[in-house]
Amino acid sequence: MKAAEVLHLKSFKKLEERLRSLVGKAIRDYNMIGDGDRVMVCLSGGKDSYTMLDILLALQRRAPIHFEILAVNLDQKQPGFPEHMLPAYLQALGVKYRIVEEDTYSIVKDVISPGKTMCGLCSRLRRGILYRVAKQEGVTKIALGHHRDDIVETLFLNMFHGGKLKAMPPKLLSDNGENVIIRPLAYCPEHDIQRYAQIREFPIIPCNLCGSQENLQRAQIKQMLQTWEQENPGRIDSLFRSLQNVTPSHLADTELFDFASLEALSG
Repeated sequence: MKAAEVLHLKSFKKLEERLRSLVGKAIRDYNMIGDGDRVMVCLSGGKDSYTMLDILLALQRRAPIHFEILAVNLDQKQPGFPEHMLPAYLQALGVKYRIVEEDTYSIVKDVISPGKTMCGLCSRLRRGILYRVAKQEGVTKIALGHHRDDIVETLFLNMFHGGKLKAMPPKLLSDNGENVIIRPLAYCPEHDIQRYAQIREFPIIPCNLCGSQENLQRAQIKQMLQTWEQENPGRIDSLFRSLQNVTPSHLADTELFDFASLEALSG
C-alpha cells in the first residue's frame, strides 16, 4: 500500500471513530436506545441518513445491549425516483428493511401552488406515514438523520421567522405520545458527515426530484452560519452548546420563570 493510501486510510479511521464517538455520546446523554429497543432508521437516500444507518449498525455490533434496526424508506412516487437503488443497497448490507410506497407527490402538487415550496406539506405527510408504519412494525424508537448543523439552523429559523426560542431536540415524544423520536447525529458536524459519505461512496438520491424550490429561508441561515464559522471557527459548536446550557431566569418567558414574585431580601 502506498504512503498516500495509508494516510488516507488513517484519516478515514479517525473520522469514523470521531463520528461513532459522537453518536455514542448522544445516545448515552439522552438515553436514546435501550436494551430490547426496535429502532426504525428513516432512510431518505441522503448523506445524513446513510451515515446514521452506517454508524448505528457499527455501534449495534459493539453495544453491550441488544437492539434491533429496521431501515425504512418512504417512496413518495416522485418522478424519476430510482426505486431499485435503496433495496439493492440494503439487501447487500443484509439489514432488515421496508419500502413504503405512498403517492404523497401527487397530493402535494395538487395542494401547493406552482412556484411555492413543497417541503412543509411534504414533511408533514411523510411524518404521519412514518408514525403509522412505526406502530405497525412495533417500533419503540424512530431515528431521524438531523445533525448538529440542522439543529442550530432550526434554532435561528424559529427565532428569525417564528419568534420562538426553539430548535430540534435530540430526543422527542410525539404530540400524540405514541412515538419517541431520536436524532443520533445530534452532536455530529455536517462537514464530517459530508466527508464520511463521500469516502464511503453512498448511493445518494438527491431531494430535488419533485422540482420544488430549495427552502430559501433555511439556505440563508445555513450561509450565515457558514460565514460565521469561517470567520470564527468553533462558532456553530458554541451555538449548539448554548442549547445545553439554558438559564431561564436570564431570558424573558414568564411560563419558565416566576419573574413576578422576585423581591429583594429585606433588611
